[in-house]
Amino acid sequence: MNSKERFTTRVELYKKFRPHYPAALLTLLRQECGLTPTSVIADIGAGTGILAELFLQHGNPVVAVEPNAAMRAACAELTATHPKLQCIDGSAESTGLAEASIDFVTVGQALHWFDRRRARQEFARILRPHRNAVVLTNERHIGPEPFFVAYEQLLREHGIDYQRVKATYPSISDALEFFAPAKMHMAIFPNHQDFDFQGLLGRTLSSSYMPQPGHPGYDAMHTALTQIFEHHQNQGKVRMTYDCRVAYGQLN
Repeated sequence: MNSKERFTTRVELYKKFRPHYPAALLTLLRQECGLTPTSVIADIGAGTGILAELFLQHGNPVVAVEPNAAMRAACAELTATHPKLQCIDGSAESTGLAEASIDFVTVGQALHWFDRRRARQEFARILRPHRNAVVLTNERHIGPEPFFVAYEQLLREHGIDYQRVKATYPSISDALEFFAPAKMHMAIFPNHQDFDFQGLLGRTLSSSYMPQPGHPGYDAMHTALTQIFEHHQNQGKVRMTYDCRVAYGQLN
């Protein structure tokens, strides 16, 4: 499936159940990169606006660039409370933004869907001189806790193309290459989500590689997920934890 269309049927699940980003990110960017409430943000591959909302709450004007119409429409709902948000149809490789018009380019959980060479060229084009690109990933823990191990095994056994998608996730060396020859900086923040069963199911179905209702593999996946939850829940909840990795630096 075209990467730009993979989430069309999962918009509400993505919006409701995907992890947000720690507010400590704003402190980091204020201290290290000179972020102010007037800094213009271009959030690339903005999806439903999870990362964009963090900057909007900080007071920043944000241009959300998203090629998927359904995801972009969900993001645009934020304009009801955040008039500084503009949502546009564009891609990482062709944003449609003016040259040297942006203070920060941000990417949340989407870099692996991009043509990274072309995206870097585009980011460098739209950034003002000596301004920064920021790439974030919430990396789910896959061990050693038994729940994490069991959940990862569920994805491997029941995911439609989980292994192929996972193989595209950028490594630290990929991030270094993306920023090169400029210097890349990195910070890591702890992050987590607590789920009842419906929340865990929603988080699972928000992933583009998992079978949805009506798919031949859905019932078996649902049964396996139910068993995992019942075995590992504590007072009706399980906790999914992440390392929120922030790579940042200048490109031009």
